[in-house]
Amino acid sequence: MDQHPLAFWSLPAAELLSRLKATPQGLTGDEARQRLARFGSNLLLPGKRSDSLALFLTQFKSPITLILLFAAGLSFFLHEHVDVLIILAIVFISGILGFWQERGAANAIKKLLAIVQIKAAVLRDGSPIEIPVEEIVPGDVIILNGGDIIPGDCLILESKDLFVDEATLTGETYPVEKSAGVLPEETQLSQRDNALFMGTHVVSGSAKAVVVCTGTKTEFGKVSERLKLRPTETEFERGVRRFGYLLMEITLLLVISIFAINAYLGRPVLESLLFSLALAVGLTPQLLPAIISVNLAHGAKRMALQKVIVKRLVSIENFGSMNVLCSDKTGTLTEGVVKVNSALDVEGKESEKVLFYVYLNAFFETGFTNPIDSAIRNYRQLDVSGCQKLDEVPYDFIRKRLSILVLKDDKHLMVTKGALQNVLSVCSSAETSDGNIVDIATVREHIQKCFERHSSKGLRVLGVAYRDVSETLITKDHEAAMTFSGFIVLFDPPKPGIADTINQLHHLGISLKVVTGDNKLVAANVSHQVGLSNPQILTGSDIRTMSDEALRNRVNDISIFAEVEPNQKERIILALKKSGNVVGYIGDGVNDASALHASDVGISVDSAVDVAKDAADIVLLEKDLGVLVQGVREGRITFANTLKYVFMATSANFGNMFSMAGVSLFLPYLPLLPGQILLTNLMTDIPEMTIATDSVDGEMVDHPRRWDIGFIRNFMLVFGVLSSVFDYLTFGALFFILHAAPDQFRTGWFMESVISASLIVLVIRTKKPFFKSIPGKYLAAATLLIAAIAFLFPFIPVGKVFGFTQLPVSFLLLMGGIVAVYIIAAEMVKAVFYRRVRF
Repeated sequence: MDQHPLAFWSLPAAELLSRLKATPQGLTGDEARQRLARFGSNLLLPGKRSDSLALFLTQFKSPITLILLFAAGLSFFLHEHVDVLIILAIVFISGILGFWQERGAANAIKKLLAIVQIKAAVLRDGSPIEIPVEEIVPGDVIILNGGDIIPGDCLILESKDLFVDEATLTGETYPVEKSAGVLPEETQLSQRDNALFMGTHVVSGSAKAVVVCTGTKTEFGKVSERLKLRPTETEFERGVRRFGYLLMEITLLLVISIFAINAYLGRPVLESLLFSLALAVGLTPQLLPAIISVNLAHGAKRMALQKVIVKRLVSIENFGSMNVLCSDKTGTLTEGVVKVNSALDVEGKESEKVLFYVYLNAFFETGFTNPIDSAIRNYRQLDVSGCQKLDEVPYDFIRKRLSILVLKDDKHLMVTKGALQNVLSVCSSAETSDGNIVDIATVREHIQKCFERHSSKGLRVLGVAYRDVSETLITKDHEAAMTFSGFIVLFDPPKPGIADTINQLHHLGISLKVVTGDNKLVAANVSHQVGLSNPQILTGSDIRTMSDEALRNRVNDISIFAEVEPNQKERIILALKKSGNVVGYIGDGVNDASALHASDVGISVDSAVDVAKDAADIVLLEKDLGVLVQGVREGRITFANTLKYVFMATSANFGNMFSMAGVSLFLPYLPLLPGQILLTNLMTDIPEMTIATDSVDGEMVDHPRRWDIGFIRNFMLVFGVLSSVFDYLTFGALFFILHAAPDQFRTGWFMESVISASLIVLVIRTKKPFFKSIPGKYLAAATLLIAAIAFLFPFIPVGKVFGFTQLPVSFLLLMGGIVAVYIIAAEMVKAVFYRRVRF
């Protein structure tokens, strides 16, 4: 059995099962494991190799490293064996450090993602179990319900009131009804009503289906292969890429020029080549990808402790930059546990008949689990043994109604409940308290007043209607000429402490916008209870009449979007983004997927339906804004620490290498030998590898920050130039004052370079004076350790291998003085810089 093109929609279920060597009871566990090994994981993109050897080898694939290895081979051929050993040792140590950090990060993220893994219900050995969607194989029999993602291309074996959203594949706006059957082979994709396709999801109803194709063999897989789909590049990724290009351009220009000039000056070609390559290593932020990965992974682990699981690491930056958060009120502002307040007739009186009708509707509903029907079923246990369900028209977000047909007392009774206005729109009459049937127009005003009275108290009001039908099956067309029975009144109280949480979001620079399908009276009442005073409200009907430009001009001033339709959520998100905001959106329902995709940060919860959880960048283990507040703080700490590495790479490190390149043109010898440059680069990288654990000043997390390449460029110019100024002071002191021999010059320059680059980390890691901001213990320890090693290195035997020599006390005192003045000057320049340049 292979996943060859197969018109499976044209085959009877029994024949297809036979071809797949499967049964309606599913596969055995052994057979499923064999097929997984044969067909591979159910992924649209090939899984990355995660074995340690492959990860280790990737540490040496950068162009710079490959050129260094080539240079080592050339040195060996020319019998420069010491240079060979030095180059290989430093390249190997750098590779080990990168491998160790990245493997730890990868393992941590793998464990975190397992917590929020999307799973599918399948039949294995005849019993239903849940497995990760990646392990689905052809021949698996899957069980689907509302909100489930369809994990492969399937043929329906049986279904009940099944509606599927196929917009991602066919562009069809409305859910499509699906059922078992056989269709002609030439049936177009959008007309294959007996088939389900990967990348789509169940809106309502249930089904059992057999998987035919998985991964790239699916229809969705073929599209993604052709389009080479990849996630939208975040602002953070774009900033890192532009920063890398900036440094690489400067590096290439500098290195080629230095090599050409040194060769022109008659210096040995091999030595000049190795010197230029070593400068390239020092100038190139080759650890940037590893340090960013480690930093983001460390941040993700910290966020996990706050019950925030990061699915896409680069979204952490957007999470920290977020200044607008859009959220439904249910479960975030409120407790999320809906309870029945009362069942009322048209005149607003308690009614057992209305309660019975709405109980029938909720009891027999099978579309998808929802809190309203659960609340109705749990309110009171009523006897429905005399009723038999005949059919159902599931709820959808267009009609906003759910209809059930039951056989009761030899009559076919259809009961409908839903949003009040949507139920009233299909009613022609109403039943009064004494059982009389009157024209709906005579009581409509009274119904509206009753609705407004309860809504203004923060209660949610749904309508209930009924009619007798002669058929045994119903469609949405039967929702007409109905009799309005009354109301079901529900309540969901605000969460304790939610007002304080909203206040914390405000202090973090995040404005909360409520996006809800509830009517504006309910939304306004709840918003007032949670501390949103005098909120401006925009309704779905208002949005419907507005152009995109008009909506964009108003969204920043609106606090509550009420009576919003599902397709309008995406419009609101896009309007907020076009207004210059970084927008987060919390959603957990079937109708939230498009808004989650449109937002800068899609946030869902672990209890969400599969399609919402799959679309999210970040998953909260609790639907609680308090959890999100802590997650935002951790996201901003992660972003701040990532920027610290960028600042380090663009200040002392960059300045040192730039200075060395310049002075090499004027000295009668190289300022540092190639191996010494590589050692300098390695030692200054070590403190930077601990940056993920550094503490962060409160002012760096108190408001949203965004990647600013202009600010980074200015920082590089100011602090890179400052570093170069003191480098040239060092060169002048060594050459003109101390009259250092070549070995002494290189030793003095090595010590000053490494010690100053290490200590300057403590200065540029904070906007405050460095002695007022306590660094993380690992960063402080690594910085002081490297400074001590650099000081002692010339005095130990291995220092001689690198060509260093012991220095007189006068040299050491002068170098120490220059470093001290450099630190003081950096503090003074930093104070002026941050006063003039806002970040």
